Amino acid sequence: MATSTNNLQAMGAINPVLAPASNRAGRTHLLVFLLMVAIFVFAPLLGVYHVFMMQVMCFALFACAFNLLMGFGGLLSFGHAMFLGGAGYAAAHAAKVWGLTPELSVLFGTLCAGILGWVVGTLAIRRQGIYFAMITLALAQMVFFFCLQVPFTHGEDGIQAVPRGHLFGLIDLNNPVAMYCFVLGIFLIGFGLIYRIIHSPFGQVLQAIRENEPRVISLGYDADRFKLRAFILSAALAGTAGATKSLVFQLASLNDVRWTTSGDVILMTLIGGVSTIFGPVVGAAIVAAVQNYLADLGAWVTVVEGGIFVACVLLFRRGIVGEIGHFLKRSL
Repeated sequence: MATSTNNLQAMGAINPVLAPASNRAGRTHLLVFLLMVAIFVFAPLLGVYHVFMMQVMCFALFACAFNLLMGFGGLLSFGHAMFLGGAGYAAAHAAKVWGLTPELSVLFGTLCAGILGWVVGTLAIRRQGIYFAMITLALAQMVFFFCLQVPFTHGEDGIQAVPRGHLFGLIDLNNPVAMYCFVLGIFLIGFGLIYRIIHSPFGQVLQAIRENEPRVISLGYDADRFKLRAFILSAALAGTAGATKSLVFQLASLNDVRWTTSGDVILMTLIGGVSTIFGPVVGAAIVAAVQNYLADLGAWVTVVEGGIFVACVLLFRRGIVGEIGHFLKRSL
């Protein structure tokens, strides 16, 4: 693997900006990471509503998982909401009906999303571009109508009053501080895993496939296998976000499997910066803030989101974090 990866770098298939972080880039990432953690830790202490911050963390993990596929794998999915919402239903059902503890419920939701990702990826991965995107959209709509019709999801009412339970059978997650720490821990673990994947040999090959797939195939790599694995990982991590979100709001509903949610995660990633590490987190925070604090505008919220997107495309063509990184000449 190491020799082949070196061959990829030597042939220019891997963009050096996206190669494993240098010591300087690593220090930059560490500083930004610590700043991000500090914001999530101290924001509730400064008066920011803790439930909103948990929503931001769930959306941020969802966007980072999506960015792993689109930003670093070059695969645009129009149906990622099926993994977020599907895992939410699975975790909610496991917690409420089966009585599983919260950590097992989240793991079950993640597993279900990973399996669904394997099925969808197997069907879609051999297509490229708009054909891949449309297949994911079509399959996501099938999942939406499945969730609407099957009895255990309770149709448009969703699964309500989902118990948060006791973490490891010991810690009561009805305690706001405990729940917040639980969500923060899941987000940091998921974010760290995505960071490790991106900067691993697997991540380098994945980025090389995005840049020049024929060249990677000529070096002996099975590009479809790498893309399928990336799709499964992205789906599973999106599922982790959805399962956690169902415990935060004690609800699993159709909103999380609608096509508009797939559009939201694309918007988050583009606003923050595609192919950046921290961009999806920033984009998720912006979109969540708009949806929450401008909720009184009703349908006009979508218009505001569209205006923000247009402004970001015109002013920050690399996304907010991408432009900051370009200005500082650092990979963020």
